[in-house]
Amino acid sequence: MGLSTHVLDTAQGRPAAGMPVRLERGASRSNSAQTGTGWTVVTEAVTDADGRIGGLPLTAPGVWRLVFDTSGRSAFFPEVSIVFHVADPADHHHVPLLLAPFGYSTYRGS
Repeated sequence: MGLSTHVLDTAQGRPAAGMPVRLERGASRSNSAQTGTGWTVVTEAVTDADGRIGGLPLTAPGVWRLVFDTSGRSAFFPEVSIVFHVADPADHHHVPLLLAPFGYSTYRGS
């Protein structure tokens, strides 16, 4: 079913529209030395007017990472990385980000 995210700027009290987001897949332990960083970019997208991105591809079980470019929106965090484990890529995964000037929160939504 894939992955979706929703970014809310709690300081502004509205969705974080136009935020660049990158989806990366973690390399297997045997591959990580070969790739250098251990992560492979799967896709990049930008949040819509409602702060949402849907239909991001989860192609396999394993460790995944969403990287949010929060520069200009957070006084302290120029980037937020959320690493999560996918057991069944056929399930829908929703990973929201609540962004504040000096903190952030996330959870697995539905």
